[in-house]
Formats: sequence, structure tokens, C-alpha cells
Amino acid sequence: MATSVPNRLPTGKNSTAEKLLVAASELMIERSSIEISLSDIAQKSGANAALVKYHFGNKDGLLLALLARDAATEMSNLEYLLAQPITTSTAKLKLHIAGIIRAYHRFPYMNRLIHYLLHETSASSADEVSKFFVAPLLDFHRRLLADGVSRGEFRPTDPVLFYTSLIGACDHLFFGRHAMSRATGVGPVTDDVCRQYIKHMETLICGGILNERMANGE
Repeated sequence: MATSVPNRLPTGKNSTAEKLLVAASELMIERSSIEISLSDIAQKSGANAALVKYHFGNKDGLLLALLARDAATEMSNLEYLLAQPITTSTAKLKLHIAGIIRAYHRFPYMNRLIHYLLHETSASSADEVSKFFVAPLLDFHRRLLADGVSRGEFRPTDPVLFYTSLIGACDHLFFGRHAMSRATGVGPVTDDVCRQYIKHMETLICGGILNERMANGE
């Protein structure tokens, strides 16, 4: 069955649909895996597994709706950031880097869901993910980078390459952590690791796109 984000979910914090989304989210965080069954979700939420089909079509539809819900929160944060009267584009860039990394940390299943829905389900699911996650984020990067260039803070930077660098770095920290743990013995992504990575990515990215005057703190 082709899946798509439901046009309208029942509103209210006690709605069955929202309970199912919360249950799926909590299970994936608890298990560090997106491999959860309908019966797991039903037991966690206290709802009948048949209601997943009623509200979302199937499990993939539920996972798509969950990612859409989480992405909507982050996309609204992007618009809020652009609208803030912060004096420099560089300050907004640093806040964005921190916000993206913290979002991946807050929703540790996000990157796995993106991979799964983009590459392992239907073409319609991949189209939806591109529509509500990839395209808005690329557009935000385009506008933020253009603003920085117009202010004389940034070197001209391709937004697609910037997106690939930042999201790829976040993706590998969380998605590739298992491979690194086997190779180097590193532990899980803790709050402290998250803070260290934010500072590392600020230094790395700002060092690459700030013009010479801004990089020297002028």
C-alpha cells in the first residue's frame, strides 16, 4: 500500500493518533532502533493495533507521520531563527548548527527514519520526506547563506554542498556511531558528546565559509 502523510490528524493531546505517534517515538528511543512492531506500538499506547491502519494506513504511514511531526517542529524553528533581529548571519549560522545537532540528539531515530523512508519504502514516501524535510531545509540554507554573503560575512557557498556537509556530519555522528564504536570503542552520543560536536562543527563550518575579515574577528 502506498503511504502518505495523513492530510489531517485528530487534534488534542489525548487523541488516539497522537498516542500512537508518542508510543512509536518512545519505543524507538528506548530500543535505539526503528524496528518496532504494530503490537509493540499498540501495547505501549494502550490502543488497538487495528487503529494504526485506521489513522495511518499501515506502519510505514505511521512512521512517515511521526517524521513529519518531528520535522514540522524543526522547520518552524528555522523560520523563527530567520526572523530574529540577531545582528549577524554568523550568529544565526551557529545557532542553526547547534539546533540541527540537538534535534538529531533529541530524536535519535530521525536519521534512521529518513534513510528508511527515502530508500526502503515507496516512491511516494520518499517524495513526502523530500517535500517536508529536505526541500525546506535546503531553502533555509539558501536564504541564510545569501544573507551572510550580502552582509559581507560569508564567502559564496553552494547551499546544496553546505546541506550535504552539515546534515551528512550529523547523520554520520548518529547513524555511523555503531560502526565507530566497533572500530574505536567510542561510547553513545551523550549530552557532553553533543556539546563537543556542536563546537567542533561551528569551528569547522565557520572556518570554511567566513570571509577573511569575519574569520579574523573584525
